[in-house]
Amino acid sequence: MRVFYGWIVVAGAFLVLFVAYGAQYSFGVFFDALLREFGWSRASLSGAFSVYAVAYCVVGFPAGRLTDLWGPRVVIAAGGLFLGVALAGMSLVAELWQPYVLYGLVAALGMGTAYVPCNTTVVKWFVARRGLAVGLASSGASVGTFALPPLAQLLVTAVGWRTAYVVFGVGIFVLVNLVAQVMRRDPESLGLSPDGARRPPVPAAGADDGVGPLTRAIRTPAFWMLGATFTATWIPVFIPLVHLIPFTRDLGHSALTGAWVVSTVGIGAVAGRLVMGAVSDRIGRKPAVGVAMALQAVGFLGFLLAGRGLPLLFGDALVFGYSYGAISTLFPAIVGDFFGRGQAGAIVGFLFALAGAMAGWGPLIAGAIYDATGSYDLTWTFSALLNVLAVILLVRSEPPRSARA
Repeated sequence: MRVFYGWIVVAGAFLVLFVAYGAQYSFGVFFDALLREFGWSRASLSGAFSVYAVAYCVVGFPAGRLTDLWGPRVVIAAGGLFLGVALAGMSLVAELWQPYVLYGLVAALGMGTAYVPCNTTVVKWFVARRGLAVGLASSGASVGTFALPPLAQLLVTAVGWRTAYVVFGVGIFVLVNLVAQVMRRDPESLGLSPDGARRPPVPAAGADDGVGPLTRAIRTPAFWMLGATFTATWIPVFIPLVHLIPFTRDLGHSALTGAWVVSTVGIGAVAGRLVMGAVSDRIGRKPAVGVAMALQAVGFLGFLLAGRGLPLLFGDALVFGYSYGAISTLFPAIVGDFFGRGQAGAIVGFLFALAGAMAGWGPLIAGAIYDATGSYDLTWTFSALLNVLAVILLVRSEPPRSARA
């Protein structure tokens, strides 16, 4: 029996997200090494990641539009080039402004052509099993978050952070450009139907086509409510992934232990993506997202207790990772449900640029709070409250009328 090509697309997306996000969340390893070598403040170096987070989310919009127009192969391959060059170039850093350019801008161009093109392409290949498919594809990001930070720490220890950056850059360039060749725009481009159905599915009126192009989606309350919901949950989402290693060192543990804490976030995120993606196909996308956001609030509060021992720190990293993975997986799926497959790249990209760009402020604010108070306690509390707000906004979000007809 022939395998439905949509699952090959899922596998390709998994690999691209594995290397891209694994490298992204290894930033904490290099962050610690750069702080030690140059003596920069946490806030000043966190700013480079904040610029990166804003820029790569903003790039998601044109990347989504270009994916709708050209298909994912060219866009993802270009992303591999930008990301590989940026990481290899980081090996030459000597001044604080250089990470802002190389990581904050050039690497952001690469990452912006990973998340949105991969996930929106998977959304186009599936309808009935959309949650499961997006969960499997995006779990690549979580597996990368688990596998690559410890590898980065071992490389930094063995050969230094400069050589480690070169290894990461070359590896990502080669692998992403190879995998990009298997990506295809949608099932119709190969004469197939979503989910591998023998005949095209017959959805309820408007349920798959949604409200049409981006210009019409923007005019709906649903668009802005979803944007506000994900803005609230994403403002603090990068804080643990940037600050967990120095936070762990502040608690008296080694940098390698900190890298394993970040990896534990990745393990939790794999579970969150796989479990909640499939669960959302059964209970609905909104309830699943709401549960994940509530868990993320609990996860942030749990970091306040991390000083009581490593089991609590690792356990809380699992909870945070589970919720983080679920939310990022269900985002393109719920947008696809609200607005349809046809313009998924543009709509997901625009919302990702709108809401995701706010995540850039989180690490910068956390660094400034730490520099001012010597503690992350206020940061963890503020982050939990933002996720409570996100749940409230989600409850008030409803699909456009044309999608409910």
